[in-house]
Amino acid sequence: MASTPTSVDNSTTLIAHERASGRTTASVIATLGLIRFIVYLAFSGRYDFFRDELYYIACSNHLAAGYVDQPPLIAFAVRMERVLFGGSLLALRLFPALCGIATIALAVLIASEMGGRKLALWLAGICVMTGPVWLSLSYLMTMNSFEHVWWAACAYCVVRYINTRQPRYWLWFGVWAGIGLETKYSITVFGLGVVIGLLLTNERKAFARPWIWLGGVLALLIFLPNLLWNIHFHWPFVELMHNIHASGRDVVLSPLQFIGQQILLAGPLAFPVWLAGLVWLMFSPTGSRYRVIGWTYLTVLVVFMILHGKNYYATPAYPMLFAAGGAAIESLLVSAKKTLIGYAYIALIIAAGAWIAPMLIPVLPIDRYLSYQERWLFKPPAAEHSHERSPLPQTYSDQFGWEEIVDATVHAYRELTPDEQKDCAIFAQDYGAAGAIDFYGPKFGLPKALSGHQNYFLWGPRNYTGQCMVVLADRRERLEELFEHVELITTSAPNPYALEQQLPVYICRAPKFGSLQKAWPFVKKWN
Repeated sequence: MASTPTSVDNSTTLIAHERASGRTTASVIATLGLIRFIVYLAFSGRYDFFRDELYYIACSNHLAAGYVDQPPLIAFAVRMERVLFGGSLLALRLFPALCGIATIALAVLIASEMGGRKLALWLAGICVMTGPVWLSLSYLMTMNSFEHVWWAACAYCVVRYINTRQPRYWLWFGVWAGIGLETKYSITVFGLGVVIGLLLTNERKAFARPWIWLGGVLALLIFLPNLLWNIHFHWPFVELMHNIHASGRDVVLSPLQFIGQQILLAGPLAFPVWLAGLVWLMFSPTGSRYRVIGWTYLTVLVVFMILHGKNYYATPAYPMLFAAGGAAIESLLVSAKKTLIGYAYIALIIAAGAWIAPMLIPVLPIDRYLSYQERWLFKPPAAEHSHERSPLPQTYSDQFGWEEIVDATVHAYRELTPDEQKDCAIFAQDYGAAGAIDFYGPKFGLPKALSGHQNYFLWGPRNYTGQCMVVLADRRERLEELFEHVELITTSAPNPYALEQQLPVYICRAPKFGSLQKAWPFVKKWN
């Protein structure tokens, strides 16, 4: 027992001696971060707001401890951005760009902690910077943009603890995990992976000390407001997930398909890097020191395959594997005195990233992008069946068509008399159209939209009676069952790039269901 601390100190000293200097690490992070920020400034203001971004803006106007389909952090982040920087598209996407830079930085730091030197740091950072999923997430405001940072920060804390044995890293782990829970619930799978990794390695002794438990308490305290919100509203997120699985909305992948799409999303040319990292962690005497990370990844992969998670659910685990892969590949090339091969490989990864970038960042005008996609005969895989009908990737198609929908709604609303407008609700079928009306509509005099979709249902019918309603994208036959008078006013203009287009817009009067407040429970649409 007395020799154990000496063994730990010696290995720690060895790693500190071999790994890259702080100056080298800072230089790699600064270079890659600057490049990423320039890309943000150049391209993030193109096209239009993404469907989910419009919804997040609506949520930011109704700050709460939780929402039907998400924890509260992203709504607070959007509110902060709008207060500090205004409501422009470029301003909205600042935080995702910073999250992308932070994820790159953490991958580089983890590679350094694992003993990586210059080549390893560049390899890990470049893989994250040019990987398809990180190119996309670094330019759209989504929960996933933030989620990748918290996973990487937690992984960094684990590696730092292994290297230093300083218990404060478990407290920091709890902080990042708690913030992660306030961002997206899937970080619980990562936490499960860490627990399994600790139990399956010599690091299990961490459970015999209070610090990891205190970290868990910190995570719970940070998460507590959202937990209480879910309890108060009878677990809406659980109901939502049940409805989604029952409806068959998402594309269900076999294990082999799921792994294949991991390779695509993380970058086909970068596949050898994270695979080398996994092998190094699980089988190499040097990498075995960090085997917890390998078990964590395997747990994440298996759990999401069993749960039929979307193809991108496991992608936050790859920055830590790229870090391990950078260290592994560098050690092989240095011993063989062939480091130039490593830098040539990095150049290939950069070239592949540049080739795929137009499919993930709006580098090209949309008409030129379609020609580019057709020339290369490739389209990113769809995560939901509804996305398969668009000629564009979903992240692009959901940035078009909103202004046409709002224009059609404005046209219908102006058909009403001023007295009718005072009590005429605008009802949209989903949060995309509702969010577009809320965002673009006020300058045309439109009131805020109603919807039964996701958190719009909880915001309720407000003070509308339902005597007059402008209804978007419903069937006339159904509306005639609900109202005495139904009139088709217009259809939104076609947009060849949009998923939602040519929506019928009706004015409905004299409801058969009584008051809108009485009928509201039946409009709930959580899917």
